[in-house]
Amino acid sequence: MKSLLMFLLLSAMMTWFMFSPIYKHVLIVRQAVLQQEVDYLLEIGANGGHGYIDAAMLQASRERLARYGLKPNAVEFTVSSDSGLTATNAAEPLPRGVSISLMASYPIEGLLAIDRLIGLEPPPAGTKLKATGMKMSEYVP
Repeated sequence: MKSLLMFLLLSAMMTWFMFSPIYKHVLIVRQAVLQQEVDYLLEIGANGGHGYIDAAMLQASRERLARYGLKPNAVEFTVSSDSGLTATNAAEPLPRGVSISLMASYPIEGLLAIDRLIGLEPPPAGTKLKATGMKMSEYVP
């Protein structure tokens, strides 16, 4: 009985040691991909020809993120400006010097559930990865 219990504990620990780094690596890659996409959208949206980040840009971003295995419908974007003007209207781009802020979030989707094998409690189900950024608009009418 004692040896059976030791076997079960040892196999649970070995399973965690083998698979935990993989799940954490997926989590780190997803965070990096989200941050890279936020930086890219801000670079495009704040350049001299745009001054906004519209729905078409966000949809194209979701499609790019889908290539990395993220579910496009689960990615949420929040676009704002420091002046209170809308930063998503192509008809009224933000003038030069007004900042555009962008936040992207994506659910963790239970990637850390394997940590229960060693007694660590995974984050709550609603926890999300978040990537943020801010850039000054360079648009000149």
